[in-house]
Amino acid sequence: MNIIFILMIVLAGMGLSFEAGLLGPLGEQVGHLWATLSIFGVGTALLWIIRLFTPNGKFTAWNTIPKWQLIGGLLGPIYVVVLTLSTPILGVAMTMVCVLFGQITKSFAIDYFGWFAMPKQATNPLRLLGLGFIFLALCFVYLGGQ
Repeated sequence: MNIIFILMIVLAGMGLSFEAGLLGPLGEQVGHLWATLSIFGVGTALLWIIRLFTPNGKFTAWNTIPKWQLIGGLLGPIYVVVLTLSTPILGVAMTMVCVLFGQITKSFAIDYFGWFAMPKQATNPLRLLGLGFIFLALCFVYLGGQ
């Protein structure tokens, strides 16, 4: 069963690279903030359409949700603006390797400390070696682009 989730995440990651490739030129044409707004606008419209055809989920009043759980709504646009600005300069591969290294580094901390109500996961030498390989990939992609 985990293999299905792994494949879905790999495909979603490919989608992020595709999105970064689209955002760079779009930001150059219409402006970086407008590109970000258009991406989120299209995404919001799609989610509303999907929501019309899916069963009703659990509704929770906004004022009962812990405010820290809504921070993701702030982080998403910042991430997309940074992609829009960086991708034309660094290229898609370098941008995505940097994203990957940042994601994995912070993910280790979240797992280790159990932040955001996530179950704690021990960090071991093998996992740290994996992080080291991702850092090496970042270095090799950077040096290969020089």
